[in-house]
Amino acid sequence: MIPVTALWSADRIEDAAKVLRSGELVAFPTETVYGLGGDATNDLAVARIFEAKGRPRFNPLITHVPDLTAARDLAVFDARAERVAREFWPGPLSLVLPRAPNSPVSLLASAGLDTLAIRMPAHPLALALLRATGRPLAAPSANRSGRLSPTSAGDVMAELGGRIAAVLDGGRSAVGIESTVLDLSGAEPRVLRPGGVATEALEKLLGHVAAAGAPSEAPRSPGMLASHYAPERPLRLEARDARPGEALLAFGLGPAPKGFREVRWLSRSGDLMEAAANLFAALRALDRPEVAGIAVMPIPERGLGVAINDRLRRAAAPRLS
Repeated sequence: MIPVTALWSADRIEDAAKVLRSGELVAFPTETVYGLGGDATNDLAVARIFEAKGRPRFNPLITHVPDLTAARDLAVFDARAERVAREFWPGPLSLVLPRAPNSPVSLLASAGLDTLAIRMPAHPLALALLRATGRPLAAPSANRSGRLSPTSAGDVMAELGGRIAAVLDGGRSAVGIESTVLDLSGAEPRVLRPGGVATEALEKLLGHVAAAGAPSEAPRSPGMLASHYAPERPLRLEARDARPGEALLAFGLGPAPKGFREVRWLSRSGDLMEAAANLFAALRALDRPEVAGIAVMPIPERGLGVAINDRLRRAAAPRLS
């Protein structure tokens, strides 16, 4: 275990790249949430990611690349994948595709599957780091497994300080919710995890896009476990009134229900993009011992609201033992 975690500013990209090439771990910002980066071609580095997160070995990781050319070296792109990547990359969309025959990505990163989840992040610091490292980076969210995803360098330090080599500080994540995961490895496009790209936007390009089935015991992408993104406090959804000791995540144009010990607004104007950006930071702020539970006002099931509700339902699900 690494005893000290360095907090580096944006001008330390070359230092971070050197650490990554050595097989150690560096957390870095993306437009979605902070990622815990390790050399995706290095089995030991990937194993360190699982160790730092306490992550189940069967849960695959997303591999990050700086451009489409690099992605083609790792996975097989058909015409659909090419269209989608050109439309939405860089951006909050991960593609699940068949592994290329000579893909250098560690089998541990894909949990032994014959597919890979790949994305090109839309954050200048992430792209600069990927180019400086010269290798694809496996990078799940930089938090302990099943916990709230981090949207700032401070969140990462609180979660993983002492477990990883460094955190590259790029400010707060703009999107604040993880990438959409689109499976194009089969005949039918399927969203495995809602996220920063709405299904409606994908359907404009691809036609019908199926939704994921029930949470899987052997998921094909990150974020498919039934209990995930969970705070320590119990979470109650569709709240319209207060229970003793609860804090409230509020949303919408109207007033918040009375009687809560504390209220945090996801968006006072009912803006789903603002709500997504605030979600994990607000949950983290309310997740304190003196709070008996966290109640959440109803969120519309449309656009980014689908992704927000997906995260909230998983956070409220019975905890895995």
